[in-house]
Amino acid sequence: MSMSIEEGKQLIKDVLEVYPEKTRKKREKHLGVFDESQAQKGECSVKSNVKSLPGVMTIRGCAYAGSKGVVWGPIKDMIHISHGPVGCGQYSWASRRNYYIGTTGVDTFVTMQFTSDFQERDIVFGGDKKLEKIIDEIEQLFPLNKGITIQSECPIGLIGDDIEAVSKKKSKEHDGKTIVPVRCEGFRGVSQSLGHHIANDSIRDWVFPQADKKAFEGTPYDVAIIGDYNIGGDAWSSRILLEEMGLRVVAQWSGDGTINELMNTTKVKLNILHCYRSMNYISRHMEEKYGIPWVEYNFFGPTKIEESLRKIAAHFDDKIKEGAEKVIAKYRRLVDGVIEKYRPRLEGKTVMLFVGGLRPRHVIGAYEDLGMNVVGTGYEFGHNDDYQRTSHYVKEGTVIYDDVTGYEFEKFVEKIQPDLVGSGIKEKYVFQKMGVPFRQMHSWDYSGPYHGYDGFGIFARDMDMAINNPVWKLTKAPWTDAQREGVRA
Repeated sequence: MSMSIEEGKQLIKDVLEVYPEKTRKKREKHLGVFDESQAQKGECSVKSNVKSLPGVMTIRGCAYAGSKGVVWGPIKDMIHISHGPVGCGQYSWASRRNYYIGTTGVDTFVTMQFTSDFQERDIVFGGDKKLEKIIDEIEQLFPLNKGITIQSECPIGLIGDDIEAVSKKKSKEHDGKTIVPVRCEGFRGVSQSLGHHIANDSIRDWVFPQADKKAFEGTPYDVAIIGDYNIGGDAWSSRILLEEMGLRVVAQWSGDGTINELMNTTKVKLNILHCYRSMNYISRHMEEKYGIPWVEYNFFGPTKIEESLRKIAAHFDDKIKEGAEKVIAKYRRLVDGVIEKYRPRLEGKTVMLFVGGLRPRHVIGAYEDLGMNVVGTGYEFGHNDDYQRTSHYVKEGTVIYDDVTGYEFEKFVEKIQPDLVGSGIKEKYVFQKMGVPFRQMHSWDYSGPYHGYDGFGIFARDMDMAINNPVWKLTKAPWTDAQREGVRA
């Protein structure tokens, strides 16, 4: 159900009642209800990017996850060493559906896991020599790799291994191969967000200096897709539209991307940024150093796709602007067909979201194209500017929650009773056992793509399958009887 501002505030107050006073005061700063009058003043409704409270169940990832799992891991022709104990590498092994083209183990390595497998003796005596040996072995076993990154786990920062020195030494020994040390130890920062920033900085410091020496034959229409991780083929759906409107995509980060494409990016005419949170740092750097403008885009749902195509085209001449209109017209029939089929089945349904990156705001337009309403949304690791951007998407009365705890999220869903929850794997089975339809909005629940016109049809089908699945008639939410009896669970 949708809520008024006052109802939303009362809900937050009720949910926080169980906390000790000190915890309640800290958590209430992270929860709010969207108020249009506040947004017009440029005020952000909640506090964000603050360390999670000990004792609460947070859903955040660490800095290592941000670098290895998001920014560097999907670069397909490089080998990414998880430097430290085996657990972090094992847990992050192929956990995201970053699709790629290539032969795994020959010229692409995204779904392979390389780890230095630290033992106690490595903690005591250091792991530099072990790291050197691993790099030599990689060069022997996988000679077609185009580069190596060293993704530091927590112990590396604590014992002080000099991974920068190892990188420089081994690069010289292997004919100048790109070897990038990444200081993304998990304890750094308050969430995986800092890992994005650290990874961006390592690209700036260890890749772009080589790119400056590289020859490149450009055109007036060269662009780079930045911050699309090709989950379920998303970047491919996006790239099709850009190329159909007349642009030349010479780089794609980081899903299905290569190190050569990273280097091409410093020569493009426009950087097209999808995930602002993870890649705004490197986009701003390229704007300052190379004079390359950047523009955010949203390819979820036809309304936002049209807005984005025209926004991107505005940076180019009439040829590209006309190309954008042709693309919009071409897919109109497809879009109308999807809406005609699914909107009657989804009209008026409510959704609550809790995801990372851009999705807590970007997917709202796609739901609205199907007649659905997002009544609650929040970020795992968002910053103040993410919440300010969210104000352009949400309606008054939407509940906003930053780094929501497991307890808070369950209580919000129990009270609001949305028709669908979109979040991650850790929340999926909890809500399904509560009788609430659920979709994984990190990995599309092994479906996708959801980007672009092709993806919109799949998105609509998946939401329909989740909500209108007959299985829900066979289950009963735990609160149903309690409410009937007038007792709050």
